[in-house]
Amino acid sequence: MGLKHVGIILGASALSLGLFSTNVNATTTLNEQPPVQIQAASTENVFTKDDLIKKFREFFPKQFDFLTKADFQMNGGYYYPGEETMRYDLYFTKTINGKQLYGNVSFVGKDLQIENFYYQPANVKDALFPAKVSKVDAQKIAGAFMKKYLDGGEYQLETDSYGYYPTQLLTEPIRYSFSYSRLKNKVPIADQRIEVSVLGNGEIVGFYRNAEANKAFTFDDVKKVKAKDAILKTVKENIFVEKQYQVEIDYQTGERQVRLIYQPSPSLLGVHATTGKYLTLNGYSANFPKKTSLSMITSKPLPSKNVAGTTVEEVKKKVEKLLKVDIKDVKLNIESISETKNYNGQQVISVQYMYSFPNGGLGASLEVNKKTGEIIQYYNMKNQILEQLGKKPSDAKPISEKKALEKAIEHMKNWAPSYLHHYAKPTEAAYVDDMQKSYMFNFPRVVNGIIVAGDYISVGVAKDGSLNNLYVNYQEVENWPSPAKAIAEKKAKEIIGNSLSLKLNYMKANYKPDNTHYELVYSPLYNDRSYNTLNALTGEWMALDGNGNPTVVSHPWAEEELNYFINAKILDVKDPKKFNGDAAIAKGEALQVLMKSLTYMYADYYYPEQENNKQSFDNIGPKHPLYQSVERAVEMGIIIPDTKNFAIDEPISKEQLSVWYIRALGLDQAAKQSTIYKLPFSDADKVQQELMGYVALANALELLEVDHGAFNPKKEVSYAELAVSTIRLAHKISEKGRSFPY
Repeated sequence: MGLKHVGIILGASALSLGLFSTNVNATTTLNEQPPVQIQAASTENVFTKDDLIKKFREFFPKQFDFLTKADFQMNGGYYYPGEETMRYDLYFTKTINGKQLYGNVSFVGKDLQIENFYYQPANVKDALFPAKVSKVDAQKIAGAFMKKYLDGGEYQLETDSYGYYPTQLLTEPIRYSFSYSRLKNKVPIADQRIEVSVLGNGEIVGFYRNAEANKAFTFDDVKKVKAKDAILKTVKENIFVEKQYQVEIDYQTGERQVRLIYQPSPSLLGVHATTGKYLTLNGYSANFPKKTSLSMITSKPLPSKNVAGTTVEEVKKKVEKLLKVDIKDVKLNIESISETKNYNGQQVISVQYMYSFPNGGLGASLEVNKKTGEIIQYYNMKNQILEQLGKKPSDAKPISEKKALEKAIEHMKNWAPSYLHHYAKPTEAAYVDDMQKSYMFNFPRVVNGIIVAGDYISVGVAKDGSLNNLYVNYQEVENWPSPAKAIAEKKAKEIIGNSLSLKLNYMKANYKPDNTHYELVYSPLYNDRSYNTLNALTGEWMALDGNGNPTVVSHPWAEEELNYFINAKILDVKDPKKFNGDAAIAKGEALQVLMKSLTYMYADYYYPEQENNKQSFDNIGPKHPLYQSVERAVEMGIIIPDTKNFAIDEPISKEQLSVWYIRALGLDQAAKQSTIYKLPFSDADKVQQELMGYVALANALELLEVDHGAFNPKKEVSYAELAVSTIRLAHKISEKGRSFPY
């Protein structure tokens, strides 16, 4: 769901914000409403653009001396509700030799401490794969930066940090990210980290630190911790395992793959190091958490209220009534209504709307399932509107959590009844927003008696029992691994127990705004990593951090390139042991490799305006695995749909590959002038006349190898040759400033 703001800025999705947890085993995410960034009046702005530029140059001496005052822009100060700390943003951009650089810096407080920094240089040649600076050297650069510029505390490099690492284009620079935890009494503070990014050419291009690190906190006495070995022994004796389904999404195709995993004691977050109490999703307990007990919302499917589905006209009438607010000077505007496919692959009717009021406005969207007519995404903005107008929300006495849960189920039965037989009642306590006096519940999906991690219905209930928000995250999945094929629980527990260790951290038991105390907690690690899961079918560990580029295949002269392609998921190799890098690659696979190297491709729900999928070749329809690659290549002009079918299974020759490469560089028209080129090869007469320009340009740019004076135009291109030459192409595209990101 998207939120729009006029007059104020929203910091994140209005739906939910995940609460920090060091334990990846949590079955769902506790949710709270995001902070609203309130734009300060110009009279409140204490600092000028010159002040921010001066502070920026002090932090990065000499590195940005080439920027002038005119290259910077300042965003006026803003602050978060309940805070007095002012924040300021500084942006800069400049064009050098036809290439643009840009960046932004966020400052916090009276001392203008830098909270966030991002920089994209104009020249990234040395940062492209293979990068000039290795990860080992980049770590040294980041460490030196930490020592030189960051005062007021000790930090240690975390080797167990988790991040999402998407497929990276070959035309984009390599970035290395490092996470440093702040130390107190030589113990890391779990949520006080500094992130540093180093470009592949050695430049510092990213930096983030938690501004809260400068606040006054209290800490448990480290001298009172219980012995780690004794607590570890107790945890190993009590730990159990539960099956879970994990749904992995390919964001380029929209396809979902389900894994069956074993999770160790999902509700256990750690053990209090001084009392020995167990930290769970519901707070501290003297008893070890028990296995999850599931109670379904309803045992039988409930009918939807629109069995025949719904239309745009019906939805418009419905939402106008639903969204109407009785607040003076506030006007509702339905900005657009469209049929589309949502993130979860469902046909929906999406409604964009806006509330206009004096000096501003507030907008959002909702979704209606087209098939059932049920509203599956909604956010009640009344309280935020009242807040912006300086009016008080309802002063009704807050209902209890038990009553709020009853109301949540009542709202779901009214709004989205047909989904409820798939979901269980919450397995954890509600998140309570103390400021709004509201509750947020997560109802987990259950398949084959097993929780589906991350698939839930999220319901927010206001203090008067009304609906604050609703989000049905139902994912369309056809094939679920059979629990009967899983290894025995006893075996899984043995594997997990043998890998279990504990790490001492300072962390907050809850993240309420007024909580300023850090407690000492032993957090569980598995194989010395927080982010590991056990494959229930194979009994093997699956790391989730995406780090590293292990050697998968060997090759005498293209091993680094091939392994990079495989680890970056540019090249799909099912069985590395049988892979032959010198084998000829088929035209369809070669095109897919090229497209994944040069451009991002996403499932059609990212482009709802594209209602009718085009089809350039009869044999490559929308459901074909190569459809996106082929159509993107047609769109980019790399291939021309001048034949009925695309010969995906034929090998591709060197002269044909030259055509693709030159078109990707935007030199197609120049290459067509074939009569002006003379080829310096002993086998020039074997090149097709109409392709001479393409081959000549590919040779001049040193994209493809020449073997003892011969080009071998008819030679079938191998996997190794494609990998090496595609990297050369990517460098040329980057030098020309061309890009095909979307």
